Amino acid sequence: MKRTQNTRNKPTGRRRKKRDNLKEQNQCRFCRGKVKYVDYKDVETLSKLLTHRGKIFSRQRSGNCAGCQRKVQLAIKRARFIGLLPFTS
Repeated sequence: MKRTQNTRNKPTGRRRKKRDNLKEQNQCRFCRGKVKYVDYKDVETLSKLLTHRGKIFSRQRSGNCAGCQRKVQLAIKRARFIGLLPFTS
């Protein structure tokens, strides 16, 4: 009996990680700069943490620690309420 090759489950050998180019940081950007308060008036910094649709990036995507992510979230909400940042695109 002749054996046939199973081509569906054959590994290709080209496995690479999704984020090869990203360097893993030990601290978030606010802890590195020793920032105690995330200013809601700093629109340039806060806009880097938003998608083009206006959604807040997750902790894994932005690289923030849990405490700084909470501070950023509060600052973004304050800036949206005042009108410095858009709610949506």
